[in-house]
Amino acid sequence: MSLITGLLYAALAVYLGGWYVGQWQGNFSLVLFVMTTVTLVYWLAERYKFKPEREAAAARVAEQDQARRAQLATKGITQVDGDVAQAQQRLLAQPWWLDWTAGLFPVICAVFLMRSFLFEPFKIPSGSMIPTLLVGDLILVNKFHYGVRLPVINKKIVGNNDPQRGDVMVFRYPVNPSMDYIKRVIGVPGDEVAYINKQLTINGVPAPINPLPEFYERETLSYLSQYEEQVGAVAHRILVDPKRPPFVPPQAIDNFPHKDACRYSGEGVVCKVPAGHYFVMGDNRDNSLDSRFWGFVPDDHIVGKAFMIWMNFSDMKRIGFFH
Repeated sequence: MSLITGLLYAALAVYLGGWYVGQWQGNFSLVLFVMTTVTLVYWLAERYKFKPEREAAAARVAEQDQARRAQLATKGITQVDGDVAQAQQRLLAQPWWLDWTAGLFPVICAVFLMRSFLFEPFKIPSGSMIPTLLVGDLILVNKFHYGVRLPVINKKIVGNNDPQRGDVMVFRYPVNPSMDYIKRVIGVPGDEVAYINKQLTINGVPAPINPLPEFYERETLSYLSQYEEQVGAVAHRILVDPKRPPFVPPQAIDNFPHKDACRYSGEGVVCKVPAGHYFVMGDNRDNSLDSRFWGFVPDDHIVGKAFMIWMNFSDMKRIGFFH
């Protein structure tokens, strides 16, 4: 068993190492599920096989010691050498391969359940949600707000709230579902969303905007126009680059499902959101790969609602809730 356990740990190290250096795309939910399952098998084997066997061996040592002492007592020998307690402790001790598997099961299981059904941490990798979320922000995502989903396969088993306009939502990237994306929900099923000449309109009603002081974007070392925009019940800040054209370059548009629900022009795009799907955009409007490029987010791709920055090592003042 020690050899098998060593090989399992080696395989895990190779997988995580390759993922870290970018050799392949990882799936942390699947890794946690496999680790929970494997450690559960070890935990059950420890509880119902290995531990009883060790306890039985320790009991046999005690019985043998008692029999030996009784035999020597019949010969008048009462002082007997030997530390039975120390021998029993050694017999009862877990070997390393059980300590590092069965012993870790409760912790790994708790993390798996919390991450799958309650809250999941994410790190913001790009600037598409600036100024709401900055690169390096560590955020929490509410996994049950939009309903309870089975881990790994992401199938909804219990409904809850539907995504609302203005929500900051994490979802599996439709082009590559092994990746998680974060954007703001702009259109819900049945909405007609238009982004024409950098003005957002939902169902024929322009989203209210108020100008704010310019925003200095460190990634591009440039100043961008900043506005407060109202989407649904949520007021949030957006960035617009006046030097960028309003249209989506034709070569950048994917051949996505329900593409016929969108109309592209030199001024922008108009889309009718199909049933069971959502239209999402980044707050950094001219630096966001979103529904304008790859289409709608299906309901079964939803991961959860982002609601809090729990850490930013470069700026502790960013910790807190956001809209």
